[in-house]
Amino acid sequence: MSQTIQAIRGMNDILPDITPRWQHFEHIVADWLAAYGYREIRTPIVEQTSLFKRAIGEVTDIVEKEMYSFEDALNGEHLSLRPEGTAACVRAVIQHNLIYNAPQRLWYAGPMFRHERPQKGRYRQFHQVGVESLGFADADMDAEHIIMTADLWKRLGLSNIRLEINTLGDAAARTRHRSRLISYLEAHADQLDEDAKRRLHTNPLRILDTKNPAMQALVDAAPRLYDDLDEAALAHFEQVQILLRAHNIEFNINPRLVRGLDYYNYTVFEWITDQLGTQGTVCAGGRYDSLIEQIGGKPAPACGYAMGIERLLALIEANDIPAPSAKLDAYIVHQGEAANVYAWQVATELRAAGLNIVLHCGGGSFKSQMKKADASGAAFACIIGDDEAEQAQISLKSLRNAAEQVSCTPAQAISLLTARN
Repeated sequence: MSQTIQAIRGMNDILPDITPRWQHFEHIVADWLAAYGYREIRTPIVEQTSLFKRAIGEVTDIVEKEMYSFEDALNGEHLSLRPEGTAACVRAVIQHNLIYNAPQRLWYAGPMFRHERPQKGRYRQFHQVGVESLGFADADMDAEHIIMTADLWKRLGLSNIRLEINTLGDAAARTRHRSRLISYLEAHADQLDEDAKRRLHTNPLRILDTKNPAMQALVDAAPRLYDDLDEAALAHFEQVQILLRAHNIEFNINPRLVRGLDYYNYTVFEWITDQLGTQGTVCAGGRYDSLIEQIGGKPAPACGYAMGIERLLALIEANDIPAPSAKLDAYIVHQGEAANVYAWQVATELRAAGLNIVLHCGGGSFKSQMKKADASGAAFACIIGDDEAEQAQISLKSLRNAAEQVSCTPAQAISLLTARN
């Protein structure tokens, strides 16, 4: 016997028992984003590899080690599965001149791909919701992104997520800080791990975000980026804090919060939970004012963030928030030549009234069909034999309580089934 083919490790099937929770989450998110005036954009999952190299940075872990990249056999193009959504969104905005006349509030959702060691909360195919605001320069948009996510946590029933914020200043400030930081780290080269040594001259800011306990004292004593910021950056960050306090949003300023992508400037933030182990960041983002120009568009400010769907669903489950169940109004069982034809007509009429109906297929006795009706989770069974077909009637039986079985027309069945909703 041939070996069964399995899904690729770290790329998971989402089975029918689980999809209602996903759908419920997606409905809440879509309504929440509409309430803030954001419109959905959908981009391909495959893009030119150069897009991510230019946007994310060639010396980031994502580009160096994690992207699924390949050469198109047809034309030799170098392509990659998208590892994140911002670059693709910005590419689409530039290509279609979306901010030519007005700023844009956009959102997207879908799978992202990174080649890394799978573990709980970290997969090779994972799903994100991303929010991008393009053409907005002021601190009020930074604050809106944070405030609206706090609103989402309430809508999802989550309360145990804390907020950390920081500012990275502008490119000139980071250049000044980079020089001081490299000098400091070079003076303590014997304390650097291999990852830090690799990043020392390419992306030293990322060393500050190390999770290596042996390097924490070294990192804590490192020069602070905050000391190199100019007045404009400090004023922008102060305005963000004022708006957050006005909306009673609690936060912690974390001077070591730098994010893993090169395109960020000014405000960065993360929403973190302690309930998911090491994969505690469930939402993160910030401002990226240089990215549009970096990819090839006219200079324009922008900011955005993304949240991991798998991590948020795991957090919802960890908090015992009930999962919604799919609602099936009735299961139609039928037997007899005339009944089979009439059952199709009844199913069509009930569905047209907005009811969720399963029509039994495959034949079998009434007894075996009723077992399947009960197992389906339907609230009622619609029983149709040739006698019911001849009289254009239905026998409606509750599957969830001891109510008496009733005989009725399809129109009456619609009224009864709709009333229970």
